[in-house]
Amino acid sequence: MTGLSPTIEAVDAAAYRFPTPQPEADGTLTWDATVAVTATIRAGGQCGLGWTYSSEVTANVITAHLAPCLEGRDAFDIAGGWTAMHRAGRNLGTRGLYMHALSAVDIAWWDLKARLLGKPLSDLLGRCRDAVPVYGSGGFTNLTDRQLADQVEAWSAAGCTAMKIKIGEGWGTSARRDLARTRRLRGLAGPGIDLMVDANGGYRRAQAQRVGHDLDELGVTWFEEPVSSDDVEALAAVRDEVRCDVAAGEYVYDQFDVNRLLPVVDCLQLDATRCGGYTGWLRGASSAQARNLKVSAHCAPALHVSVAAAVPNTRHIEWFVDHARLEPQLVADAPEVRAGEARVNRTAPGHGMTVNPAADARRVR
Repeated sequence: MTGLSPTIEAVDAAAYRFPTPQPEADGTLTWDATVAVTATIRAGGQCGLGWTYSSEVTANVITAHLAPCLEGRDAFDIAGGWTAMHRAGRNLGTRGLYMHALSAVDIAWWDLKARLLGKPLSDLLGRCRDAVPVYGSGGFTNLTDRQLADQVEAWSAAGCTAMKIKIGEGWGTSARRDLARTRRLRGLAGPGIDLMVDANGGYRRAQAQRVGHDLDELGVTWFEEPVSSDDVEALAAVRDEVRCDVAAGEYVYDQFDVNRLLPVVDCLQLDATRCGGYTGWLRGASSAQARNLKVSAHCAPALHVSVAAAVPNTRHIEWFVDHARLEPQLVADAPEVRAGEARVNRTAPGHGMTVNPAADARRVR
């Protein structure tokens, strides 16, 4: 379509590598850097921006496989373009890195559309609140007691009323330490704070059930990925045994993944940088709403504010320490957290963020 609608002129990608202050670890993985891959789409004199957290090779997927699907397409045809990009991945596999790439492009496209219309993205998506609660997240398994205390202090200063640490250390081989660290979190956070833990799929079914009973006694309200989210039978078994909410969904890539998890979780996690961008996030949230379940935005807090504010069944956004530190370096005008909430951009067109020129020093592609 051409007519009155501008057409997409160019789709570009870049990758940036941000080292962590020290090596970090959860129950099943260690890392020393985070790579952000940006997608930009140009049309009608405007530029939309999106990004994902992935491998730098994801940028190649954007330029080699997704850009040809979009160039010359109506800049308002997000639904049609999303479908075209998804179909183009048939022989590559439409999950993993391919969906990371598609997600970044979709986010950029929604931002572009809002900028072309001259309105905030939150208004375009259908804002139903002006701010979204966040919870403090980090608590890596290799932190010292002092480092954990520093993170809790920062979350408290930001007004977070819920805090999450990593457990499942060493694929579940240090359950005693996991529980000791959870007790320490309670002491550091104080009363009135919801305690949350994330095992990153590190436990086996029976072990997760035993640990879950102990977490219940400690007053934990959220047990994330007690077992692998691929094992829906085990997730259901753990959920049946514990009082705390069982959550999963950060590795959801499409509606089939959503449909597998909805019967076995108390809260569905969705990550716009993985699940198909804002288009996929809204679809997943709608499916959860149909089962009277809430959704929680996984990581990427700056990107999630607008879409989370557009969904009535949003529970909160994960204010993950790595991304909270990285995003102001990657982009200008990232949303700030105050009084335990991230406020929605209601003035600037789009989501209001642009690539920070200082990020060029971190560019690797």
